[in-house]
Amino acid sequence: MNSQILAPAAVLVVWTLFILFWMAATRFPAIAKAGIDMGARPGGRGQDLEGAIPDKVNWKSHNYTHLVEQPTLFYATVFIVALTGSGDAWINVWLAWAYVGLRIVHSLIQVLWNKVIVRFAVFVLSTLCLLALAIHALLAACY
Repeated sequence: MNSQILAPAAVLVVWTLFILFWMAATRFPAIAKAGIDMGARPGGRGQDLEGAIPDKVNWKSHNYTHLVEQPTLFYATVFIVALTGSGDAWINVWLAWAYVGLRIVHSLIQVLWNKVIVRFAVFVLSTLCLLALAIHALLAACY
């Protein structure tokens, strides 16, 4: 299988890991600055840091969570399209790249500025790309 549609999926995986490392690089210093003892409360979770460290630091964590939610549907859809042989169709490749590009824009908005109405508009556009790609995957799998 040689499918062009796998490239955008790989880019989104790398982007997600980039956000993970960015989150860690900002979160650990913020935890230290706030004087939080990470070993004092076994079983603590990231959400426990809400209000304890600056919101702008937590935005990266929020975005990382977003990148492991809806994109899981994207990965499944990409693999269905690739396995059915329609992964090289220009419309599917275009939709996949559009989805990934919009998710990266969504990330940058969230981690740097976090204007919710703008972020939501980008989210809706990316979701429409995913919906179109999912419909193509369904049709390719059924016919």
